[in-house]
Amino acid sequence: MLYRKMSFLKNKKIRIAEFDAIIQLSGGDGRKLYNILELVTNFYEAGNELVITNELVFEKVKQNIAFYDKGGEQHYDIISAFIKSMRGSDPNGALYWMARMLDGGEDIEFIARRMMILAAEDIGLANPNALLMANTCMQAIKVIGMPESRIILSQTAVYLATSAKSNATYMAIENAMKLANETSRLPVPLHLRNAPTKLMKQLDYGKDYAYAHNFENNFVNLEFLPEKLSGTKLYEPAKNAHEEQIRNRLKLLWQDKYGY
Repeated sequence: MLYRKMSFLKNKKIRIAEFDAIIQLSGGDGRKLYNILELVTNFYEAGNELVITNELVFEKVKQNIAFYDKGGEQHYDIISAFIKSMRGSDPNGALYWMARMLDGGEDIEFIARRMMILAAEDIGLANPNALLMANTCMQAIKVIGMPESRIILSQTAVYLATSAKSNATYMAIENAMKLANETSRLPVPLHLRNAPTKLMKQLDYGKDYAYAHNFENNFVNLEFLPEKLSGTKLYEPAKNAHEEQIRNRLKLLWQDKYGY
C-alpha cells in the first residue's frame, strides 16, 4: 500500500538490500522514511537497478540533510538564518544560507515564498518594489526550474538584503488587529455605510459622505473611524526616504489629527 502511494518509485527498478539505515534515520517516522526513499531514488539511472544499501542511504542523507529533514530542526534553523541575514542587510549571509538550502534539495518555491513574506514584513513601504521583485521571482522559478532558478533566487535575495528596511506596515496591521478585536462592537459611522435601499437612505445611511475625487488633491477631511476611535494612529511611517514622503503627505492632509 505504501509503495502505491509513492509515485517517485513508478517504473524504477529498485531493490532494498539493507534496511538498517532507513529505519535508524527515520526513527519510526513515516514522513521521514518517505523523504529518505525519495532522496535516494533521485539517483536512479534509467534502465539500471538501484540497490539501496546502508552506505548509500547514509551518504545521500549526509549530503542532503535539508531534503531528508524538511520538517526537522536544522531545516528551520537554516531558513531562520537566511531570513535574518536578509533582514540584517547582509547579502553574503543570505547567499550562503540559500546555497546551503539549495545544496540540500530544499523546495525552491518554499525559499521564494519566504522572500515574499520578508519583502512585505521587513521592507514594506521603504521599498514598494521589493514585494513586486519577490513575486516576480516566484513566478519565474515556476517556469524556469532548477538549476537555473538559483540565479533568479540569488538576484532576489541580494536585492532584498540590500534594500532599505521597514516593518511599519507589519506593525500597523498588528496594531489594527488588536484594536479591532478589542472594539468589535463599535458601529460603522452612518456616513460610511452603504445605502442601496430607500429605507437605508431615510435612516441617513451614507448621508454627508463626500466623494474624495470631487475635491482638490482628491482629498476631503472626513472621519473614517468610529467616533470613539477618532484620531487613533495605527500606521507610523518609519524613518526612511520613501516613508518620510508618506509622513509629510499625511501631515499635510490631516494636519494635527493623527500626529504625523
